[in-house]
Amino acid sequence: MFSKSKINDPSAKPTEGTSDQAKPAPSSSSSAAPKPDFAASAPRPKAPPSILSTDLTVTGNMKSTGDIQVEGNVEGDIHAHLLTVGETAVIKGEIVADDVVVNGRVIGRVRGLKVRLTSTARVEGDIIHKTIAIESGAHFEGSVQRQEDPLNTGAAKNAGGGSKTTHAAPAAASAENPKV
Repeated sequence: MFSKSKINDPSAKPTEGTSDQAKPAPSSSSSAAPKPDFAASAPRPKAPPSILSTDLTVTGNMKSTGDIQVEGNVEGDIHAHLLTVGETAVIKGEIVADDVVVNGRVIGRVRGLKVRLTSTARVEGDIIHKTIAIESGAHFEGSVQRQEDPLNTGAAKNAGGGSKTTHAAPAAASAENPKV
């Protein structure tokens, strides 16, 4: 931890400079960056995702500022930073995340800055995104809408009483039959 201070100022007093350097030099430049970097990067670097295993069924909404990996069943809405839907997972509800990777089945609306449907994905519902990738072999039934900020816009729609039955335009609703 103190080696950074010595590397930044090798000409400074190496033994006495460690305690003196930790006080005057930090406010200048050298320790101002390392201490916040270590303090900020220690908990943040890559915290492991919260994992819901295949034998777990959750009924209710989930909210996390971190990452969630779902392998089991969820009946409810999920809000997370990164959501990974495993191949064995089934989610019935709305997904809101910065990054969404779907390998399994989702029944409901998906809102994310980056949405990726892999070849094993099955999605029944609307996708509101900024960036989307759909691999060959993925099954998708619903509408896709690009928005600059899908997380905030969708929150207003959802608070306004949006539901699964109102996700298609009137003309498209009669043609698509969203409730099959």
